Amino acid sequence: MEEHESLAGYLKARHDLRTRRLPPERMVGSIRRLDRHGKQVLLSDGLDAASQKFQLALQVAYLEMGEEIGEVLAGGRFATESGERLTRRALASYAAAALLMPYAAFARAAEARRYDVEALARQFGASFEQTAHRLTTLQKPGHERVPFFFIRVDPAGNVSKRLDGAGFRFARHGGGCPLWSVHTAFRTPREIVTQWLELPDGQRFFSIARTVTAGGGAFGAPRVERAIALGCAAEHADRLIYTANQPGGPDAATPIGVTCRLCQRTECAARSEPPIGRQILADDIRRTSLPFGFSDA
Repeated sequence: MEEHESLAGYLKARHDLRTRRLPPERMVGSIRRLDRHGKQVLLSDGLDAASQKFQLALQVAYLEMGEEIGEVLAGGRFATESGERLTRRALASYAAAALLMPYAAFARAAEARRYDVEALARQFGASFEQTAHRLTTLQKPGHERVPFFFIRVDPAGNVSKRLDGAGFRFARHGGGCPLWSVHTAFRTPREIVTQWLELPDGQRFFSIARTVTAGGGAFGAPRVERAIALGCAAEHADRLIYTANQPGGPDAATPIGVTCRLCQRTECAARSEPPIGRQILADDIRRTSLPFGFSDA
């Protein structure tokens, strides 16, 4: 595709498809639509530049890689049609990100910029979230980079995206730990918050968190605020620009749990429920300063 100046030019040359940007009200609830009859790809002009670019790359992935994606899906076992479609979407999204941020060039840039997500996003014309997500995929054999984990949550704590390439234990059910900065990033919108973390088993990680916005684009247009966290094991953290001049280092890690039901940290004032297997003390004559008191047995 190097001979084409843009994704729009590629779609025109390869598939004779024009690209048109229309106001959201004319997109009838869509942000991207392939109009085969009119030979055009329609995009909502409510999308920012990075999102428009990604949607064009996604359309290229569906048009060019449909057969390869189908072969991968054929080897899977899906309980529902929705599950298969979500997997198809994930594969196409991976292909689109790889198209916009080619592995070799992106991996070199990541090392050169010390994994500065904002700087990489500007260099490749991507969003903060797209760039952070791409960083989790740099584990090509022989060309591995820092292994990251990634999570996206809304203000209520609901998880809408979760990827682990760093051995981080995510909660499968229930909310995450409120002491993790991904849940407090909403207090400082668009500002990167850094944090050293220590799990109950002693594993230490370094995490950055920041809010991202979906939707909007015009006055009154609905928008959704979410927070994402990107992190790695402590042994890789010195390769990240975010750890430079940080006082304390791993020894200043915040003790967190996977989720309250699985966390045995009895001295936690932020606990929302008791852990599995621990007996709660009666509070008839004494109420502890913590949410729950526990017996030693």
